[in-house]
Amino acid sequence: MATPKTKISASELEELSYIYVDECLENKRENPTASGKVVLIKDRHIPTIDYFLRIWIPKKHKHTICRTTYYNWLNGSNEEKLNTIKNIEGLFNSLAVDIVANEGKGIFFAKNKLNMTDRQQIEQVEFKPIQILGMEIL
Repeated sequence: MATPKTKISASELEELSYIYVDECLENKRENPTASGKVVLIKDRHIPTIDYFLRIWIPKKHKHTICRTTYYNWLNGSNEEKLNTIKNIEGLFNSLAVDIVANEGKGIFFAKNKLNMTDRQQIEQVEFKPIQILGMEIL
């Protein structure tokens, strides 16, 4: 069975990923003030593979690849395509980790997609009974 031809090269996909990350970094959202004015404030977006492939690239009127092709490239033997996918994922994960760490956004994304966990420091204190007038008290 012949595989369908992809209309985008690995280098084009990687180039688009950098443009997408720039847009994620520069994103701003409208925020109303007490005076009734609306101001734009910086609101970085966490980049995701799914949004990048299914929405962002087609919205830019560019050819894209489906998620299946993306994962075939990741698991395939073509070193250029494999390295491209690893570079894109590394880029997206780096920005996502920075946003989670510095802005506290995307905690559930971090736990589910970036395999981050909450760490609790558990201190175990051992109580020894003391004796007062022949009675043990905890």
